[in-house]
Amino acid sequence: MPDVISYTHQPPNLWSLYGKALRAGGSGESAPVIPPLQAELLGVTSDTHRLERYAAVCGFRGGSRMPLTWPHILAFPLHLRLLTDPSFPLPLLGLVHLRNRIEQVRPIACGECLDIRVHLDNQVATDKGIEFDLVTEASSAGRRIWRETSTNLYRQARGGNETAGTKPKPPAPESYPNHATITAGASLGRRYGRLSGDLNPIHMHALSARLFGFPRAIAHGMWSKAHCLALLERQHGWQDGPVTVTASFKKPLFLPGKAQLNWDEKKDRWAYQLLNEKGDAPHLTGEIVWG
Repeated sequence: MPDVISYTHQPPNLWSLYGKALRAGGSGESAPVIPPLQAELLGVTSDTHRLERYAAVCGFRGGSRMPLTWPHILAFPLHLRLLTDPSFPLPLLGLVHLRNRIEQVRPIACGECLDIRVHLDNQVATDKGIEFDLVTEASSAGRRIWRETSTNLYRQARGGNETAGTKPKPPAPESYPNHATITAGASLGRRYGRLSGDLNPIHMHALSARLFGFPRAIAHGMWSKAHCLALLERQHGWQDGPVTVTASFKKPLFLPGKAQLNWDEKKDRWAYQLLNEKGDAPHLTGEIVWG
């Protein structure tokens, strides 16, 4: 097993990691192998003011419990540490967040002391490139109470696999009975970025986003998931106890912009989707499962 990069109470310094992220260009190998890197942050507690600001930006109600997505924020410096490690063979700024899955055993108290561990796993070759998982676990008093799997893609041309003709038109989104409107302001990427630590240029400003081929800045995928959950938690049928929440990220949400949150409530699971303002294309789709 590889050595674990370990920190106690305080995460690695983000500013030094940002510099590495900008310089990292990948190994240039045609078939790179992602090493099984691991890192941990032991005995971390949340900064109350930062947590409150995060809850406000994402739309969570205040209270004694952490938002379901908050441990992702606590773990972000460890994510960045692994993805900027000299042995990591892919350029960080070329990665695309495809999917996110969070499993929470029980609600986590805002002042609770956590041990957080992250590792890289599950590298696979697909027709679009290389996929791999960034796995995060949060434990309290020696018991794991939260787990996240973030699947990322590094796009890579695969000669000979192109299909002749045009791509088929994607199916129309599902029709769900419940609706809410979401408004995302022009400064959202900067506000969320300062709180989360994710200062990827595609989220910060239209000018920096254009350098990467986007006409305007785009919302962070994890803000979109968090905001959907914040709104859904306010519904009368929301349950306590163990819960798993998935999200598949589709088309970007450009800033400023509006979107539609649609959802369908079943006994032990809800399906939800964030659609564009017209309602004909998804920004993300997902499911909430209790038990």
